[in-house]
Amino acid sequence: MNLEIVTIGTELLLGFTIDTNGAEIAQTLAAIGGRVTRRTSVPDRSEDIQDAVSAALKRTGRVITTGGLGPTRDDITKQCIAALLGRPLEFHDDIWQELVARYSRFGRIPSESNRSQAEVPRGAMVLPNPRGSAPGIWIEDPRGLVVMLPGVPGEMRGLMREEVAPRLAVRVSGSIIQSRTLRATGIPESSLAELLGDIEEAIAPITLAYLPGLDGVDLRLTAWDLAPVNAESQLATGAALIRERAGEHIYGEGEADLAAMVLDEARRRGSRLAVAESCTGGLVGSRLTAIPGASDVFVGGVIAYEDEVKMRELGVPAMDIQTHGAVSEAVVRRMVTGVAARFNADLAMAVTGIAGPTGGSEAKPVGLVWFGSLASGHVLAQQHVFPGPRENVRARSAQAVLFQLYKRLLKGG
Repeated sequence: MNLEIVTIGTELLLGFTIDTNGAEIAQTLAAIGGRVTRRTSVPDRSEDIQDAVSAALKRTGRVITTGGLGPTRDDITKQCIAALLGRPLEFHDDIWQELVARYSRFGRIPSESNRSQAEVPRGAMVLPNPRGSAPGIWIEDPRGLVVMLPGVPGEMRGLMREEVAPRLAVRVSGSIIQSRTLRATGIPESSLAELLGDIEEAIAPITLAYLPGLDGVDLRLTAWDLAPVNAESQLATGAALIRERAGEHIYGEGEADLAAMVLDEARRRGSRLAVAESCTGGLVGSRLTAIPGASDVFVGGVIAYEDEVKMRELGVPAMDIQTHGAVSEAVVRRMVTGVAARFNADLAMAVTGIAGPTGGSEAKPVGLVWFGSLASGHVLAQQHVFPGPRENVRARSAQAVLFQLYKRLLKGG
């Protein structure tokens, strides 16, 4: 089943809003065997909306739109598509009464402009939206299928999964498009590709995509137009081969978060974890505390940005800073042992580096970072020069020290 997606909103084209709806819809459709052949974003202009929907219907006969179903003057999707299909809008009192009841639960009264949300193109099916005020709309027309969904991501997601996907699933042949993602870190994309070698040929007909980011490289395997059991079997075989070739660089699957995995391993040991940060300025601690339940493992940290703070709060000797510099193996070792002692922790991490854009030298270039970890009473320190602007260096540094400790915990320290 081929479909097209049209996301509607001037804010999408201005760059103020990222189109996450298109990605969400595509993933949901793939899981039931739907193939998105084109995604189009258009502004809140009637001619652009009608052109995009009309062209999509000519190409595939099926289109899903998001956005433009609200009560404001720029919400014109419903009116435009109704005119395109020659289906006058009709007021539905049941929708209006539900809207009134919804507003009353919040102590509010809907305005006159909200009445437009109770208007539906003639002959259309209403898709109830318990999460918001704009219902979805399903139109079966001689020109094809048009599904209109609200642009609010949470509302769109609920309607897509609960109302749209089940109706589309009964129309497909039973084959699906299924993906599986392996997460790699601690290795550049090009080096990872060399390590995997002729992996594409070895896992065919499964396809592989390299998706580099600040946390590493995601490897997305995709099975196309297969029965669910066959898709899962081939994806499992491909994933196993990648794990075999990439080794320890593969740390998880799907949405796996390295900080959560560090906490899990530390929790199994009954450990206390502390961090000392300089150039990352709290990023490591932020990633840890973003995980629910972190408090039973993570006890605290020190952001030691100034050299005086490194000396006073972490016990870094002034002589080490004078002799080796704040970005050095000697200092990061002192930072990690100092923060462990301060918080009575048996696990610790520390980072110090030159995030840029200034402050580098020939001996210590911008991007140079020393990071270290303490586990089983021993300190491991490593250095790396990370590319990119300041925010990239800091994000990659946080990932690197988490990965270092995670590998040590898997090996027993």
